Amino acid sequence: MTDQVQEPIRPLWLLAEVTYSCPLQCPYCSNPLKLGDRKEELETDEWLRVLAEARKLGAAQLGLSGGEPLLRKDLEIIIKEARRLGYYTNLLTSGIGMNEARIASLKAAGLDHIQVSFQADDPDLNNKLAGSDSFTQKSQVAKLVKSYGYPMVLNIVMHRHNLDRISEILDMALDLGADYVELANAQYYGWALVNRDFLLPTREQLKKAEAIAHQYQSRYNDRMKIYFVVPDYFEGRPKPCMNGWGRVFLSVSPNGTALPCHAAADLPGLQLPNVREHSIDWIWKESQGFNRFRGEMWMQEPCSSCDERSTCFGGCRCQAYLLTGDTEATDPACSLSPQHHVIQDAIQHSVNLKVIPQPVMRNKRNARNY
Repeated sequence: MTDQVQEPIRPLWLLAEVTYSCPLQCPYCSNPLKLGDRKEELETDEWLRVLAEARKLGAAQLGLSGGEPLLRKDLEIIIKEARRLGYYTNLLTSGIGMNEARIASLKAAGLDHIQVSFQADDPDLNNKLAGSDSFTQKSQVAKLVKSYGYPMVLNIVMHRHNLDRISEILDMALDLGADYVELANAQYYGWALVNRDFLLPTREQLKKAEAIAHQYQSRYNDRMKIYFVVPDYFEGRPKPCMNGWGRVFLSVSPNGTALPCHAAADLPGLQLPNVREHSIDWIWKESQGFNRFRGEMWMQEPCSSCDERSTCFGGCRCQAYLLTGDTEATDPACSLSPQHHVIQDAIQHSVNLKVIPQPVMRNKRNARNY
């Protein structure tokens, strides 16, 4: 139901997950645990139709993601059409597969923005976390991004194994000439939930790292913008996931499944439409999947009477389901949730661990048909 959604809503942000293929094996990967068959990926003309329909509906920002989007040989065609349609285009990449010829080709196609991910500042740690010898390539790509006139945007997922190196990570970003750095602490669903015991930091680790990030913000604000994103587990309130279900965000997976958030395929009872069978207009306005948690009628207590429900939207539906088994439950990341103890128990468990388990890597053995 959509009764409480008063203002016109439209998909301002389109995330095109053009492939789940990836040369990295990150243990916090946000891709689904079951990825499907690569042969089912949308063809070029199908992506171009999705772009046109979403743009007509109001989408203005286009994220090109994966997996590793550089593995798509038609990426420049998609970007060129997106530029013609009026999108602002953002490539989210590991950097693997980028060289000077490719970045020149992307620039000529009209790409607006490139975000490069690192796992750590230390080459050995970076490569261990990525499951790939990738650090040198990433460093070279970061320099290419700068030399081709793009703002250099670095993203580092933070967790137990790199939070203590936050000073070194920020020094690396300064040395590379980064303009923006997002220190995005892992959020625990998908592969990150599978590997929570490996990834979850202690509260003391997080507090110390955040203080150091604030020191660098004060010292280098004129050179580099630093964003430190605290994980839901430690904030007492969940983030407004995707700014509310079906309000501004639309994701399309490699096989054409349309999602209100990129992890929504985990939710039972959700009828997720496919762009091969329905228009973006119908998907956004009429489909059960996009209307299921739109508005407030689905909310249980304490969300349904909470003064904050219009800002947090009940938190993350995927996180709530994965931790409680109930898609309508108040996100346990909220301190008002009757199941907040699930989060607190997980944090305490991470403190009590005597031996940190080895991670389950997102690799070919675990990622079916990839």
